Amino acid sequence: MLRRGDKGPEVAELQQRLRQLSFYTHDITGNFNIQVENSVRSYQSARGISAEPGVYDAATRRSLESETSEPSETSEPSETEEPD
Repeated sequence: MLRRGDKGPEVAELQQRLRQLSFYTHDITGNFNIQVENSVRSYQSARGISAEPGVYDAATRRSLESETSEPSETSEPSETEEPD
């Protein structure tokens, strides 16, 4: 379960999956902030998912994963990529 205040690669993956469906249009930061919470809430509402609004729980995850592909980049997010 992920909620506002959480950070890390799991949040970045959530942001990327929400972006695939145009529910999230902000930077991929790996920070579960108000924009991510609102995007999760919108997704839950659009899909009729009965869950705590804005919290990425198991039911929300199953639904989101069933209609998105696994993001190719799941490493630690950064706002600017350094060249190799």
